[in-house]
Order: sequence, then C-alpha cells, then structure tokens
Amino acid sequence: MPTPAQWTNEFNPAYSYYLYYCYANLYTLNKLRESKGMTTIKLRPHCGEAGDSDHLAAAFLLCHNISHGINLRKTPVLQYLYYLAQVGLAMSPLSNNSLFLDYHRNPLPMFFQRGLNVSLSTDDPLQIHLTKEPLLEEYSVAAKVWKLSACDLCEIARNSVYQSGFSHQDKLHWLGDKYFLRGSEGNDIHKTNVPSLRISFRYEVGSLIQTFYFNWAFLFSIE
Repeated sequence: MPTPAQWTNEFNPAYSYYLYYCYANLYTLNKLRESKGMTTIKLRPHCGEAGDSDHLAAAFLLCHNISHGINLRKTPVLQYLYYLAQVGLAMSPLSNNSLFLDYHRNPLPMFFQRGLNVSLSTDDPLQIHLTKEPLLEEYSVAAKVWKLSACDLCEIARNSVYQSGFSHQDKLHWLGDKYFLRGSEGNDIHKTNVPSLRISFRYEVGSLIQTFYFNWAFLFSIE
C-alpha cells in the first residue's frame, strides 16, 4: 500500500486509508501534548451517516467516538460491537432529517434503549437549525417526538460529557468526583440527575455480556 506521499492513483483513497493516517498522526501529536501536560485530542470523525459499512468497521478499530452512526441500524453485528465497546455516537437527528433520514426513522431512540453510548449534537447549525440555541433545539425536539423523560435527557447529556474532550477538572465539576469509576459508584446523582439504579442496570448488563463472551472465547481457545 503506497504512503500518502506516494499516492498517484487518479481516484481518492478509501475512507479507511484516510482514517488510519488521521489516527496515526493524531497519536503522535497526542504524545507530544501529553508530555507537556496538555489535554489530548480524540479522533471523532463523521462516520456512518452515508457510505458503506466498512467505514463503521474502520472507525470501530481506530476512533474514540464517531459523529452520526445512523447506518449502524443496517449492520447489527457492528451495532453490537459498538455497544460492547461503548464507542460514543454523537447523533444529530435534525441534520439527518434534512439530508439523509426522516426524523421518525432515526435509530437514536432504539440505540439508546439498547444501551449504546449515544449523545445529541448539532451538525451544520447555520443551515439546519432555526433558533439561536441549536443544541437545545435538538434536545427539545427529541424529547417531544420520542417522548424522552427528564431522566433520559439527563443520561444523554451525561454521555455527552463522557464523550467530550474536556479536561479532567471540567468533568469533575459536571459529573462529580468519582465520574471515572464504572457503574453506579461513579454516578453523582446530585450532578447528573440520573438515578444510580439506571446506571447500575446499564453497567451490570454490559458486564454480564462481556463476561459471557470472554469465558466463551477462553473455552474455545483451549479446545
């Protein structure tokens, strides 16, 4: 495979080729930033809004989170992997509604119910949104159309902080002193407004599934 400097083909490289070199260069940059005590930059590309399923497969291997991911509804195996690894999906239903997918067909509520790590975000707010607060617009429309409860909205907002690249101190302020712990132990209901029972349920179900697969893989390997 030629390097970018050696690329002479008249066609553009594949999405996975671009993504790999973005990942590799960002890894080097992050090592430098980390050595100087700076926050690192997470790779969060647009992915799964259009294009083939191999885009989502490449992103699963290389990225912290992705933006969109609506095409996971067409690839159950990849959707399951994104759930198991809790790869963040920053979804923009109002943007999708204008460009690719009718709002009522958007998979966000289904992903959320299944336990995928989803958050709400904006995309092209100057073109898509009608108010001065595009993110609040996304939240308010989603709440009304999909009948999301206050608890649902708070959990989605909590997910967005985890997915973000804000500093450790900012996350301590927004989520509580133990936000980095898994399960209900890391949930400060006074900060997140999400019941610990819900956080515990999400964590325990995910842990049971992962344990099952780890045990199965171990038994398969020794046979």
